[in-house]
Amino acid sequence: MFLVFCVLLAALAFEFINGFHDTANSIATVVSTKVLSPRQAVMMAATFDLVGALMGTAVATTIGRGLVATQYVTLTTILCALLSAVFWGLFTWYLGLPSSSSHALIGGLCGATLASSGGDWSAIKWSVYNPLTHHMEGLWHKVVAPMIVSPVFGLIAGFLLMGLLIFLLRRWTPHMVNMTFGKLQILSASYMGFSHGTNDAQKTMGIIALSLYTATEAGVFNNLPSWLDFLRAPEFEVKTWIKILCAVTMSCGTACGGWRIIATLGHKMVTLKPIHGFAAETTAASVIQIASHLGIPLSTTHIISASIMGVGATKRFSAVKWGIVERMLWAWVLTLPVTALIGYILTRLLQ
Repeated sequence: MFLVFCVLLAALAFEFINGFHDTANSIATVVSTKVLSPRQAVMMAATFDLVGALMGTAVATTIGRGLVATQYVTLTTILCALLSAVFWGLFTWYLGLPSSSSHALIGGLCGATLASSGGDWSAIKWSVYNPLTHHMEGLWHKVVAPMIVSPVFGLIAGFLLMGLLIFLLRRWTPHMVNMTFGKLQILSASYMGFSHGTNDAQKTMGIIALSLYTATEAGVFNNLPSWLDFLRAPEFEVKTWIKILCAVTMSCGTACGGWRIIATLGHKMVTLKPIHGFAAETTAASVIQIASHLGIPLSTTHIISASIMGVGATKRFSAVKWGIVERMLWAWVLTLPVTALIGYILTRLLQ
């Protein structure tokens, strides 16, 4: 039982860190354009994160049983995966780099499961056919391919949407554009916060549901007092209390803010005005909503960053500070392999 509570504590710590690490995804643009103060923006993001987190379980199911073979997963495996993700989240936050908490968790889970299986690579579901949905699933289809495609799509879509707005509003005065989109950006930032909640909070829900299922199968709860029966899970299920717990934890993390990353996304990468913020947030939130519906644990960090790049490039190509972008790309590329390696080493050490 002690290990179960350690896993739950680590999962909630990851969710909290995810909240303040990814606050910038929702509010960097609305802060940098001075539409809202940092405090107002953080509270708005926390509220919509909470609402979004309660919607759906498709992504949670992918994380819990769609990426690794559950017969190799133990509580130790899950704990090491979470510790790996927490370490990477804090490390990149300290550096002010908007890395993916989602990919950190997935990398840690894959590396830890590989160690638990004794190095059996078949423990990682790389590409499998699901006869129920008639779709291909697994790490390649749900994580790696979207990791490559979604930022490119976000960059192009952000560029096109911004280009369309420039064309449609070419006769408007700058004052009218700023005044109108200053109000509309509050809506787009709320939409972004909601989308972040629907995708990111579900990842920890999936991990907790997997932990309870694993503990039940291992007989950890055989002598459980009746008042703790809610912990039992004879099958993989994202229960309502798990949703609420993760939603509240992420929203609390969001309320604490992530100012280092806000500075990188909202100020250092490209200079934004309200219309640019609206275009970037609307593009990113729409892509995330589609991914959440399909059960794809998308990196909200990657997609909003790419959307900001696309929007910024409509000014001129040099408007995007590509040196900052290069640092971010290294963090993106390294997240999966580094966290997988950390998860693997931690699991082997505890074994």
